[in-house]
Amino acid sequence: MLCDHVPQCDDHHSQEGENMIEALKAVGVTEVVLATNYQPEVMLNFSKDFEAKLGIKITCSQETEPLGTAGPLALARNKLIDDSGEPIFLLSSDIICEYPLKEMIEFHKSHGGEVSILVTKVDEPSKYGVVVMEEATGQVEKLIDRPKLFAGNKINVAIYLLNPSVLDRIELRPTSIEYEVLTKIAAEKKLYAMVLQGFWMDIGNPKDYIIGLRLYLESLRKRSSSKLASGSHIVGNVIVDESAKIDEGCLIGPDVAIGPGCVVEAGVRLSNCTVMRGVWIKKYACISNSIIGWHSTVGQWARVENMTIIAEGVNVCDEVYSNGGVVLPYKEIKSSILKPEVVM
Repeated sequence: MLCDHVPQCDDHHSQEGENMIEALKAVGVTEVVLATNYQPEVMLNFSKDFEAKLGIKITCSQETEPLGTAGPLALARNKLIDDSGEPIFLLSSDIICEYPLKEMIEFHKSHGGEVSILVTKVDEPSKYGVVVMEEATGQVEKLIDRPKLFAGNKINVAIYLLNPSVLDRIELRPTSIEYEVLTKIAAEKKLYAMVLQGFWMDIGNPKDYIIGLRLYLESLRKRSSSKLASGSHIVGNVIVDESAKIDEGCLIGPDVAIGPGCVVEAGVRLSNCTVMRGVWIKKYACISNSIIGWHSTVGQWARVENMTIIAEGVNVCDEVYSNGGVVLPYKEIKSSILKPEVVM
């Protein structure tokens, strides 16, 4: 299995990566290969944690230049091919969903084609890659990138199951799996699509990231997962790492993720937000619809809202208000950000 590189290795991505790898292990995958480019050393650290925690072999295949969505398969070919002839999962790390991988394996075996892909129905398909398919059999007729005219409402969710023979089709160069490789396989009538049940979200930008968090937490609730936090201070769906410390008088939720080693002081209000590893939130701060980056500090009585994005190591001073600010790493914010802007 090859998993596309995570562009920003925060704790929610880490949680989602763990869920993805757990799903792969559950269907018999014994080795995961991570395609890395940006900050490979961060990925290596995460992979070591996952290996120890989940008991599965994880290796990295590092690109020296961006190779698109298919080129990494050629680069990692020797890691992916073995004598078993078993198909290979290819997943993008910038998505969040429930992973019907067992059903996908059964579907793949049933149609006898070369590749299976997952698709989902959306209201605005023009933003995505549309898959035109035969409803009865799932056979894919063609893939269309961001169609200007309506061509269907099923889109590619970037989860694939490939026969090893597909790797022989890919050269070691920047290549698109969707529009250079799968288009040819569809023309040969060897590409099939299975409709994904349940939620799906591309979490590649902050707004969708927050929506994806809500959908993920909602799915945990439906599955009665023990991962969800409980208590008089919790409202709705919340996950809190066991190493985080939350003082009395806080109100947390709905739709909040709190990472490892965080400190949340008394009287803090959190909703619709992600608080990453090592963040310190001081007394009576209020954070909503925002992302707080690694090892940042939010001061007393500070108010952070409206899709504010705080990068790593930022200090938001006491009583500061941020309305949609995007703050780059290691800054100190002493005055309020009254309208959405980037703080360099």
